[in-house]
Amino acid sequence: VENKQILVLGLDGAGKTSVLHLLASNRVQHSTAPTQGLNAVHINSEDRQMEFLEIGGSEPFRSYWEMYLPKGWLLIFVVDSADHKRLPEAKKYLHQLINPNPGLPLVVFANKQDLEAAYHITDIHDALALSEVGNDRKLFLFGTQVTKNGSEIPSTMQDAKDLITHLATDM
Repeated sequence: VENKQILVLGLDGAGKTSVLHLLASNRVQHSTAPTQGLNAVHINSEDRQMEFLEIGGSEPFRSYWEMYLPKGWLLIFVVDSADHKRLPEAKKYLHQLINPNPGLPLVVFANKQDLEAAYHITDIHDALALSEVGNDRKLFLFGTQVTKNGSEIPSTMQDAKDLITHLATDM
């Protein structure tokens, strides 16, 4: 069994922990407290065990992002689609992470699509300047929402989970 470390990053409040729990358990479990430090979750799929490492998104923890990046096989970046004023900040950090790592596959979750103020997925693509991430990079953008506690995994999240498993298997 080969371990694959998948980094889950994004600004505080984007919904990283909720997305991670949904991927791990196929059930919705909201997290209201911000992640302080690291949150590691192991997901078994077929003959692989994937380690997801979420690093807190508040200012004091962002300095750790680049330290863990060389150990990552895949970057999952979560943004709050309804937090328009923080999208430029999210874009800045995303590009700082990926520019020195041109081969790192990127999965972006445009989270909170269920909120009325949420930008459409094409607007998120533009706001994060995803067309500038490089032609050789594997890039995937999913519009997601984590609805009420205990509900089933939305089909988009199941598709994303299948894709992440496939990408990890190919690494």
